[in-house]
Amino acid sequence: FIPFKPGDVLAVDDPEIKLTRYRLLAAGFFSKARISLRRGSERGKAIVTVVVVERNTIIVDHVAMGVAADENSNGHSELLSPYFGLGVAETNLAGRGMRLNAGVAVAADQWAMNSGFTDPSIFGSSWSFDSTLYYVDGRDFFGTKEVSFESPLLSQQSVTDYAVVDYKRFGGSVGAGHDLSLQSHLSFGYRIEKVDAVVPIVASHVRGLRREPIRFHILNGDSVLSSIHAAITYDSRNRPFLPTSGTVAALRGSLGLTPIGSNYGYQKLEARYQQWWTLPWGHIASFETQAGLVHGDAPFFERFFVGDFTEVLPGRILGINPDRRQPPNLFNTAIEEVRYGDYAASLVGEYRVGLYEGHSSIYGIDLFGRVGLYSVASHRDLTDPATGYEGAARVPVDLTYNLGLRIETEVGGFSLAFSNLLGLLPGHGGNRK
Repeated sequence: FIPFKPGDVLAVDDPEIKLTRYRLLAAGFFSKARISLRRGSERGKAIVTVVVVERNTIIVDHVAMGVAADENSNGHSELLSPYFGLGVAETNLAGRGMRLNAGVAVAADQWAMNSGFTDPSIFGSSWSFDSTLYYVDGRDFFGTKEVSFESPLLSQQSVTDYAVVDYKRFGGSVGAGHDLSLQSHLSFGYRIEKVDAVVPIVASHVRGLRREPIRFHILNGDSVLSSIHAAITYDSRNRPFLPTSGTVAALRGSLGLTPIGSNYGYQKLEARYQQWWTLPWGHIASFETQAGLVHGDAPFFERFFVGDFTEVLPGRILGINPDRRQPPNLFNTAIEEVRYGDYAASLVGEYRVGLYEGHSSIYGIDLFGRVGLYSVASHRDLTDPATGYEGAARVPVDLTYNLGLRIETEVGGFSLAFSNLLGLLPGHGGNRK
């Protein structure tokens, strides 16, 4: 991670010194990093000194837990079942900076697991290598109101108000990457997976005020998803989990190509931008925006899910979706008709207040609040909006918000958020038609 070599010309105020320190901290190997210059053996020469404090490299990669919910005909949430997800990683395998991770997620009648390996320097070169392997045994729920369906599986008939797709996915990916600068990284790769789905024979629901067929966006029986992807990222954060300054920007594109064996031909583009500032009184403000579009025959799990944009619903965990609710509808728009979309965008602001800063097992605790707008829509929502909505209400947009604690520890960073609990309160979903 150190870009300096003997013979380089370096000034005391060179910005690369500061950026290199940020890069060391962002790597996750160190709790502290300090870079300084001292006098060399003769005039015009200097010695670069790097002092680091190692942190635990076996970390909890992610934790997700909560209670999935359904909703009754009045739009009130009804508790369904708990869900849980856990991922762990060794981020410095054999002291070579290699990463080995594994994760598992469990919900009612669903489970998933994955594993991954990353080598940041293949054979000591400037190229990185990564690979993943995953399995998903899931089910998803389709339809908004007054759902009617026939399924090959009798067990699915017991699920009220929803048409259910049971599916299994098994696959993996391989990729490579290369640093373009201290802050920029280019990556690309190939992914292939086998999909086995049981799709209802016929299904319809009431969309707006009119009964229409349900579109599941997945093939019945066996199919193959084969795709290539590429991404470019820029990261100048000064800390990996509780940054106080810096920027993260990313652009990612995916192509599902039938010439390389895919049953799904589609294009997907995603963009994200985040910025952090330290205010004069010491609090942290940040701004985040993201947008994406999908064109073609992408399966539903490659489309944009509302739970990944509104923080009042749980998002997907390792590919499974435990929650059956439609999104909240605080603005009384057509967002309540949407579950998966071809287009998505969000604009969110966050305010953080530091509550504790330490140097041993807990590095920091911050109180945070978030609020913003998001929109998820299918192509049809734009060309043929659901009936029953007038004017601006035809646009599927709504409010998202969150409140909680962010905790950075020796074994990873955690967020204790409360927005999903608020979503379980009676009447929180907004007015339903």
